[in-house]
Amino acid sequence: MKQRTDKPQGVLRSLDWWTIGIYLALLTFGWISVCGASYTYGDTDIFSLDTRSGMQIVWIGTSICLGFVLLMLDDRFYDTFSYIIYAALLLLLFATIFNPHSIKGSRSWLVLGSLRLQPAEFAKFATALALAKFMSGYGYSIHKLKDFAVTMGIIITPMLFIILQRETGSALVYLAFFLMFYREGMPGSVLFTGVAAVIYFVVGIRFESTMLLDTPTSMGKFIVLLLVQVFTSLMIGVYCKEKKIMFQMLAYSLGITLICFLFSKYVIPFDVVWVQLAISAIMTGILLWRGLATRIRSYFFIMMFALGSMAFFYSADYVLNNVMEPHQRVRINVLLGLEEDLSGAGYNVHQSEIAIGSGGIEGKGFLQGTQTKLKFVPEQDTDFIFCTVGEEEGFLGSTGVLLLFLALILRLIHLAERQPFRFGRVYGYSVLSIFLFHVFINVGMVLGLTPVIGIPLPFFSYGGSSLWGFTFLLFIFLRIDAGRNLARN
Repeated sequence: MKQRTDKPQGVLRSLDWWTIGIYLALLTFGWISVCGASYTYGDTDIFSLDTRSGMQIVWIGTSICLGFVLLMLDDRFYDTFSYIIYAALLLLLFATIFNPHSIKGSRSWLVLGSLRLQPAEFAKFATALALAKFMSGYGYSIHKLKDFAVTMGIIITPMLFIILQRETGSALVYLAFFLMFYREGMPGSVLFTGVAAVIYFVVGIRFESTMLLDTPTSMGKFIVLLLVQVFTSLMIGVYCKEKKIMFQMLAYSLGITLICFLFSKYVIPFDVVWVQLAISAIMTGILLWRGLATRIRSYFFIMMFALGSMAFFYSADYVLNNVMEPHQRVRINVLLGLEEDLSGAGYNVHQSEIAIGSGGIEGKGFLQGTQTKLKFVPEQDTDFIFCTVGEEEGFLGSTGVLLLFLALILRLIHLAERQPFRFGRVYGYSVLSIFLFHVFINVGMVLGLTPVIGIPLPFFSYGGSSLWGFTFLLFIFLRIDAGRNLARN
């Protein structure tokens, strides 16, 4: 019988060196970008520890050493101590709430003497480990209400602590775990509900004040309620297999809505939204009756979807104007085109778009960018570092960086799928979900496509906490993957 070996060479032979190669390539391009973003005309030594580019070398070096240490630990260590690591990070997050220090407007920093850390960056891998531990337990099923509730609790707890630090953007990263849930059997309807909620919010808020073809009807409300009716009808056909009822609901709801709209347009103007609300109420009543008559639970879930959709939409405006912080509200309004604040909330995005556009196809060259060198873009070496890539490396360089991230994501999918145990697969998909969320949101906000929520670009943004946090995420998974073929005693 084979004996498990814990010798370093055994682990090193089993490592996925393709992923490590991509990691090192991203670190290299990241350092070049930090140099470009932090360089000031007249600087003579980009390697000096007095400069950000010099300090980034220190962070990169310590990250590589940290990765090596993580690889040398037994892969069973991460399984055994998952909950302990998770609890320790929760304590750090809780302690940070009462931390009086604010760095660049952020209260997510824990300052202990000369040591400054962002526990939120490390809580990601701790949460991923706790999820993997719980979801790999005997008898776990995501379809069991109790199991799903505990799983949600593992995610929501660090989110609440981070929100209490007034770092809503960092908290939103934890929504990425829902991509992992989808892989582990979460119904597609849940993912669809999330996408529908985004559509309701964007369309409803963006066109709420726009009247539909000179009628007293809000275009935003009209479109959202029409979508609710269409989605509800289609879900009956998909999940209840009742095509006849689906077509009947579509015909009646759309037909009545059209007739009322034409009447409002050409006869007596009135708000068609009231008719749509009445139709929606009738549809929910029919769903309730069908559910009780047939005892098919899908009818009740669809009814909850319809009611939840309307509740979400009518609460979105209140949340935007009364719950969100003023700077968050302005950022969303700027993104949706409701406001134009080029000197305020929209300044960063506007300047980053100018920087990227000025780079052209091939870019201006290393340390040759003008928008970044003249410091037109605030936070250009942290949250907005991708604009430096666009200005100095151009379209080709930006594409190359995005292809590297794509290669990393695809490689992580491959590694996750080959895991022999659920623990490794769940953790792997959690890691790639976090990376995907960070890249998509960060690049999107630099291009003006997503709200500015202040999250770093993995391996590019300046700072030790971010770099160490992503290194923890990646190298723990690489160690788990390396142990898949090692024989156990």
